[in-house]
Amino acid sequence: MTPSPTQTFRALHERGCFVIPNPWDVGSARLLVQLGFRALASTSSGFAWSLGKPDNHVTLEEALAHFRALSASVPVPVQADFEGGFAVEPDDVAANVALACRTGVAGLSIEDATGDPARPLFEFDLAVERVRAARAALDESGTGVLLTARSEGFIAGRPDLEETVRRLRAFAAAGADCLFAPGLPTLAEIGAVVAAVAPKPVNALIAGDVATVEQLAAAGVRRISVGGALARAAWTAFLAAAREIAEAGSFQALGRGVTYAELNRAFATSDGAGDRA
Repeated sequence: MTPSPTQTFRALHERGCFVIPNPWDVGSARLLVQLGFRALASTSSGFAWSLGKPDNHVTLEEALAHFRALSASVPVPVQADFEGGFAVEPDDVAANVALACRTGVAGLSIEDATGDPARPLFEFDLAVERVRAARAALDESGTGVLLTARSEGFIAGRPDLEETVRRLRAFAAAGADCLFAPGLPTLAEIGAVVAAVAPKPVNALIAGDVATVEQLAAAGVRRISVGGALARAAWTAFLAAAREIAEAGSFQALGRGVTYAELNRAFATSDGAGDRA
C-alpha cells in the first residue's frame, strides 16, 4: 500500500536530514520536485509577494486556497507556513488549524510572533496554549498532519537563546512534533538548540552562507528550509533585469535568463503540456 503524504512526511522526520525548500506558487513547486526534493514547504513571505502584498498580510482564505493548490500540484508532502494560525486566542487557532488540515497539507506550523514591535512575542503561557490547541485540533481531525512549533525571537527582535529554548521545550511538551527557531545566526547556536530539545526533530532556516547541508546534518538538524530566500533570489533577477531596461534602456540581463525552451520543457514534463506564451 502506498503511504499517504502525512505518513511519508512523518517518516522523513524519523532519521537523517532532508532539505525542504520553499516554493511560492505551483510552478516553482513543480520544478523543485523535478530537482528531486522529497518534500516542500510553503513560504508566507514568498506567497504574499506573489500577490503584491507584504508578508503577514495574506488572508486566511487566501492561505487555505494556496495550500490546496500546492498540495494538489505535486506528489510530495507539503508543509504549510500557517504563520500564527491567523488568530490570537487558542480556540480560534484550533478552528483555523482544523480548516488548514483539510487542504491536503502533510504538516503545518504555528509561531509565537505577534506582529507587534512593542511586544513581538506572545506571552509564554498564551504561546504554549496556542500550540496545545493546534495539537488538539490536529488530533481531532485524524489526518496525521505533523505540527511544527516555531519560536520567532531571533527574527522578531528578541534574540535570546535561553528563552527560545524554554519556549521550544514547552511547545514540545504541548504536543509539537517538530521544533523551529528561525534566524539562529550561527551553526553553534543551531546545534545548541538541537541538543537542548533532543530527541525532537529540529528545522533549521538557512537563508545564506551559514552552513552546508553536511554540516547541519552533523549538528543533528533533521529538516532544512530556506523560507522566502528562493523567492527573493527570483525577485533579485527580475528587478535587476527590469531596472536595466528602465534605467539604461538595455536588455543584457534578459539574455542571461533561462531559455523559453528549457522552461517550457520543464513545465510540459510536470503537467503533461505547455502552451506557447
